[in-house]
Amino acid sequence: MVGRRLIPLLAVPVTLGACEVARTDDTVARAPDAAAVTAGIVRLPAPADSEIPAGVLGASIRRGRALLNATPDSLPQHVGGQLRCTSCHLDDGTRVNAAPLVGVYARFPQYRDRSNSVAIIEDRINDCFQRSMNGRALPYDSRDMRDIVAWLAFLSRGTPVHRDTTPRGIPQLAAMPADTARGRSQFTTTCAACHGMDGQGTPAGPPLWGPKSYNIGASMARLRTAASFIKHNMPNDRPGTLTAQQAFDLAAYVNSHARPDFAGKENDWPNGGAPPDVPYVTRGSAEKR
Repeated sequence: MVGRRLIPLLAVPVTLGACEVARTDDTVARAPDAAAVTAGIVRLPAPADSEIPAGVLGASIRRGRALLNATPDSLPQHVGGQLRCTSCHLDDGTRVNAAPLVGVYARFPQYRDRSNSVAIIEDRINDCFQRSMNGRALPYDSRDMRDIVAWLAFLSRGTPVHRDTTPRGIPQLAAMPADTARGRSQFTTTCAACHGMDGQGTPAGPPLWGPKSYNIGASMARLRTAASFIKHNMPNDRPGTLTAQQAFDLAAYVNSHARPDFAGKENDWPNGGAPPDVPYVTRGSAEKR
């Protein structure tokens, strides 16, 4: 029996642990396509398959997309759970409210305060493999890494380099207390059909906790990030129908369960400033106290 637990939140910026993406041309900015609005879903226009070039580059782009859609099956040695890249980056990374991948390639290299370092796109991809998929990093010079980068670069064609002209991350919800007891009840009626009553997933939805889900170092393990994703994208057949309170309650219930640890998590945000909903203590934040 899950007892009632109220979880207060402070205001924090929301970013999903997503593989971000680049561009070399300086063409017109891409905006959400109004014609793509269906059941509350907005998608960014992306290059058509007909634009994929022939030959070796085209094969690499197509394989990169396939890897993101079938990550555990295609890269079992690098995925510790059952999540795919597109479990979070929905609709091939084109959905506006689900950390879209369109335009991400153009934002790298970039400074990241979580690691206090300048990251290249390959660093960001491996961040997702190690955290969101609870797996192992890809070798930077591997075919798998090159193919994923090729797909992300293709998705970002037409995005000006280092200009924020495409939506990123997940729209941020206002902070509010969360109640795990309400979340449990909501989960039973709203989420269990796809994710299972035990949260261990079904063919329709991935595991949300336990050994096959994202680990504690993933951005989805943060309460506000998870609530924002849930509010805008779940349930899958009726996105946007939950209230913000229901989304926070569900996120609190999901993230109250055990999940894999992440070695070295204490080294995140080494200069301090970890968001308040990070579910672990970092050395930088501890030293600032």
